[in-house]
Amino acid sequence: MVEKRYKKPSAKTGLTMPNSVQNRIDYKNVLLLRKFITIEGKILPRRLTSLTAKQHRSISKAIKNARMMGLLPFVNKDS
Repeated sequence: MVEKRYKKPSAKTGLTMPNSVQNRIDYKNVLLLRKFITIEGKILPRRLTSLTAKQHRSISKAIKNARMMGLLPFVNKDS
């Protein structure tokens, strides 16, 4: 018998956003945005955060706006 080499990943784990938070995605909400960036300042991919495409687009736009306003760093060189 041929064995399966790859296992299908089980239930998604990661960061999820409740519906109440989805309506408040804003570049000024730095505490929420920090959950979706790495220590180096990179935006986490969808496969790690378990967000929908629409949520990920709005989070990434908010992070980019916060970077332009100086609320979040572009790159964290301290790590």
